[in-house]
Amino acid sequence: MPDYPVDTSDVPDVPAPAAHRRFRARDVIVCVGLASLLLLLFEGHSIRHAGQELKPGWQRTLVLAVGEPAGWVSDQLYLGDAKQKLTGWLRPENGGASGGPGSFSAATGGGAAAAAGPVTPDAIDPAQLGKKAAAPRRLQTVLVTGDSLSQPLDAEVARRLAQDGSGIKTDRDAHLGTGISQSDIVDWGSLSVDQVKTRHPQAVVMFMGANEGFPMDVNGKQVQCCSPAWAAEYATRVRRMMNTYRQAGVARVYWLNLPAPRDKDRQEISNAVNAAIAAAAAPYRAQVRVLNMNALFTPGNRYRDAMTIAGRQQIVREPDGIHLNQPGAQVAADAVLRALRADYGPAVVP
Repeated sequence: MPDYPVDTSDVPDVPAPAAHRRFRARDVIVCVGLASLLLLLFEGHSIRHAGQELKPGWQRTLVLAVGEPAGWVSDQLYLGDAKQKLTGWLRPENGGASGGPGSFSAATGGGAAAAAGPVTPDAIDPAQLGKKAAAPRRLQTVLVTGDSLSQPLDAEVARRLAQDGSGIKTDRDAHLGTGISQSDIVDWGSLSVDQVKTRHPQAVVMFMGANEGFPMDVNGKQVQCCSPAWAAEYATRVRRMMNTYRQAGVARVYWLNLPAPRDKDRQEISNAVNAAIAAAAAPYRAQVRVLNMNALFTPGNRYRDAMTIAGRQQIVREPDGIHLNQPGAQVAADAVLRALRADYGPAVVP
């Protein structure tokens, strides 16, 4: 240092360093936690959807454990819609560009494009692609259920499986006089859940529709059979049951549609029911098979009492013009066992 005076009059004043807040570890943890919470709230539906598309396993279970509650909260608070509005300016408006109206890359949640849900691999039957389907669980129990239409089909299936020596058990659970469009006797939404929980079937054969046509409540309004709104509500209920029975993709469902009844008024109901069954199965074609009893027993949707079996004409319908008799049940059982064999292999004798 010089020992003489130094002139500092021309040296500009140097501002003192600004005071900065020092962040503690706890502050960082709070920030990360808040960001994670916001992510879960705004993207909960995306996490849920991602989990639903995973194959059954611990990864799917883990993702859905987070995604289901987060998606539910997001749905209740409409946060997905809010996110779309806040970030909508980031996407180009021209329809041909990525992210435009109707774009496949646009996230769901509001708007016309979001009305169509995503198609998952469960909607595609691998056989249609020439691929081998993933093997279901080993067939141990076949549940044959439904209304009175499921009898005597259930007894015929049970007899065949008992005779083939495969050790496959047939669980018969008919509920006469019940219907999906009315829940006064049985609520099939709840019953299907109970059947899966208590019986644990690897395959479910469903045949019902003899007692349908009742008005149904849709958003607080009664819809009458057999309008498109009625068929859509019926399909929604059937789809819930199919989803229950397929057990996250590890089980197989064989849903028999209705052969045309003799009565013209009942034909209108059966047509609506069959249309609804076909629509309901669309998301689950990999696990749900719709067995076409209408084409088998009543080709062209035209009622007939008899058909050719083993080279000769045999009556296949009961006198009421609705139910199958014993020979008819044998024909239906043939179709069921062929479908079971296609999925479960030679352990099922056709």
